[in-house]
Amino acid sequence: MISMTGYGYKEFQNGKVRLSLEMKTYNNRYMDLILNVPPPLSPLEGQIRSLVTGSLKRGRVEVYLRMKELEEDLTLIVDREAVKSYAATLREVQETAGIGGDLSLGHILSMDGIIKTDKNRDLDALYEIVEPLFQDVLEQVHASRAAEGAETEKDIMGQISFLEDCVSKITEYAPRMEEQITTTLKEKFAEVVEGKADESRILAEIAVQIVRFDINEELQRLTTHFEGFRSIADSSEPVGKKLDFLCQEINREVNTIGSKNTLVEIGRIVVEMKDSLEKVREQLRNVE
Repeated sequence: MISMTGYGYKEFQNGKVRLSLEMKTYNNRYMDLILNVPPPLSPLEGQIRSLVTGSLKRGRVEVYLRMKELEEDLTLIVDREAVKSYAATLREVQETAGIGGDLSLGHILSMDGIIKTDKNRDLDALYEIVEPLFQDVLEQVHASRAAEGAETEKDIMGQISFLEDCVSKITEYAPRMEEQITTTLKEKFAEVVEGKADESRILAEIAVQIVRFDINEELQRLTTHFEGFRSIADSSEPVGKKLDFLCQEINREVNTIGSKNTLVEIGRIVVEMKDSLEKVREQLRNVE
């Protein structure tokens, strides 16, 4: 059983670049990936997204990748048309203002956009750094999710054991329900017909009511559901959704027992079971 809450962080640095990667994961019904990468690495977003979604199947995942270039490989480009335009304009200003003197290089260089820079980045080389960085951080995330998942599983299975004990107690009380139904019906018949009712009719009515209020079928299905719960929980695949669905089935059986119940003792156990089951479902919201 794997939790959806996890964390990982790692840094990398060489002579040209420093990278830091932080990853946080939270519970969510589906995969919700929030990817924050610096603009120079935007072309790698698709590959990065595949790395994360190929490793994590469910939950909200926040990724923060930061980069600082320590050494820049620049190409300087002279905008020839801009130089010509600036020079012509400056000469026109001189003539209009009646200002003499030669036009210097300093005048031209003071204008914006004369020299442009183009940063040369080898994206393939950067991905060769980014990919193992992500793999290491994903391993950290998996480890933290597994550790929390183990604690969650321990708590959940404790609740399942409690629910199984409740079923055993209700099973012990079930015969008393039949006795109560039989006694109550006989007393009511005696009051209404004053001892003149046909005994076979009384027994037939008692049989109908016993079948109507019988909870053995629900108890058997609960036992089967608990066995299925344990089997699914042992799977290495994501189990959160499957177990939550099974909890709905368990809740349905518990509600049916509650509606059929005629004993105070069983009523109290049903309340405890519903409380315990709600705790299980709350925990499952954070299970992948």
